[in-house]
Amino acid sequence: MKFGKVAIDEAEGGILVHSLRHDGLVLEKGDSITREHIHALRQADISHVVIARLEEGDIGEDEAAAQAASALSGDNIRVDEAFTGRANLFATCSGVLVADTSLVDAINAIDEQITLATLPPWRSVVEGEMVATVKIIPFALPRALVARAIDAAAGQYIRIAPYKAMRVAVLSTRLPGLKTSTIDKTLRVMAERLAPAGAKITLDRRIGHDADELAKAIAEAKNDVDMIVVFGASAITDRRDVIPAALVASGGRIEQFGMPVDPGNLLLIGEIDGKPFLGAPGCARSPKENGFDWVLHRMLAQLPVKKADIRRMGAGGLLMEIISRPQPRGGEASQDE
Repeated sequence: MKFGKVAIDEAEGGILVHSLRHDGLVLEKGDSITREHIHALRQADISHVVIARLEEGDIGEDEAAAQAASALSGDNIRVDEAFTGRANLFATCSGVLVADTSLVDAINAIDEQITLATLPPWRSVVEGEMVATVKIIPFALPRALVARAIDAAAGQYIRIAPYKAMRVAVLSTRLPGLKTSTIDKTLRVMAERLAPAGAKITLDRRIGHDADELAKAIAEAKNDVDMIVVFGASAITDRRDVIPAALVASGGRIEQFGMPVDPGNLLLIGEIDGKPFLGAPGCARSPKENGFDWVLHRMLAQLPVKKADIRRMGAGGLLMEIISRPQPRGGEASQDE
């Protein structure tokens, strides 16, 4: 692409680099200079303009953005018409954004003239939400660069994993001192978390904080729901504690205990008969975002959550802190983890 200042008599067909406003004359950045424009410029005593001009093998910014965005778009993604070198990608359903960081990095490593930005991977999104944008920096670039971007995207896509309207069992264990109102509030908060996915609590059981009693409740619930979530009266402190022990005793399996997300450290994930199981940390009783949300959203979108997935959540996993606290996180009740 040629770029530079030229006399107006040589500007026809060029792309105006900077907007011009002078005595009623209005030309916008990106306008293609016509003979009429040149006449108007001459009447305004403007003798030179800065233009860009495509050369053989170049592709215009809008076409380049559209091609790259199309190559990147997977399931449940809509690409709007490109403008000013930008093509935006939107979710066509509610769900979880699947955008591999390595794909984003690979596109941005090709050349400074091609950029891709997305929402954070695994973000919960709603229908119509913008999830990514491709921006071409100059007015044009070599077709070979666009081809490289398309090649880099081959087999990898930005997509939305749609939510499934799951039936969820919430099992709450009880100890003396745990108020019924606390459990009731927990159920309301949980219902609100499930609502965007169309999922519902279809079973609410309250039992003693005992491994045998809980194991029986899990075994009875598993056949009638798609997911089981347990809120313990006391936080899980070990794989041999009440909730993980009950899961194993009922025929389930522990995938991971603990996560590098705070709040949310004391999360337990597992499965029973192929159905997801969550031992909720105490912070999940609050509507504020915590590590429980990150895992719950994926499971509601039927995305597998393995121990390796959990262990990669540490970067960005510190969700909140009070700077003035003398001993951050110190002295807090373990159920808040």
